[in-house]
Amino acid sequence: MTRWMKWSLALTTTTLLSGCGILAVGAVTGTTTILADRRSPGVQAIDLGIQLEAGNHLIKRYGDNAHITVTSFNQKVLLTGEAKDADIKGGAGAYVQGLKNVRSVFNEIIIGPNSTFTARASDTYLASRIKTQMIFTNNLPSNSMNIVVEAGNVYLMGILTKAESELAKKVASNTSGVKQVFVFFDIISEAEKLRLEKQGKAETSQPDTNVNN
Repeated sequence: MTRWMKWSLALTTTTLLSGCGILAVGAVTGTTTILADRRSPGVQAIDLGIQLEAGNHLIKRYGDNAHITVTSFNQKVLLTGEAKDADIKGGAGAYVQGLKNVRSVFNEIIIGPNSTFTARASDTYLASRIKTQMIFTNNLPSNSMNIVVEAGNVYLMGILTKAESELAKKVASNTSGVKQVFVFFDIISEAEKLRLEKQGKAETSQPDTNVNN
């Protein structure tokens, strides 16, 4: 891929979601943008459904007492943001865990006041910088990852090999402004990676191999 195409990739296929910094990137072929994701289309739809259902429910249930962002990747759900008290944090986690198709929940909600618009904008900018670095890193499938930034902490989700996961964490950790990096990857073998390169999608069910450390 040429440098011009990489910049086009960064500029035209980045999606920003409100709440905190969240980015996902597709691939560019000529002038057409297509999604290049190791999840199957069915799992991508399930993830979107989980995010919409959980996000809408939590807003209605807690209102201004919380600011919670729901991110689902391969049916693993990450909760970030702020809650007024521990009961809200626990209730949000329990609700999401009970949703159909949710494999696991990582509740990273912070107890405290809701973040400011300025803080969220800063997180979004940091997420974009990390994504750009990943796009320009060889052997790193940034198109099969989500990057979530909350209060300078980075959360990475995706379907990667062990080597790819270590590289992704290194790139994020070396980006200025990052406080700490947490990874919630599904780790696949090199053989599965080759299969994905041929078929273009991951199996609809991945082993639950969280490697957060």
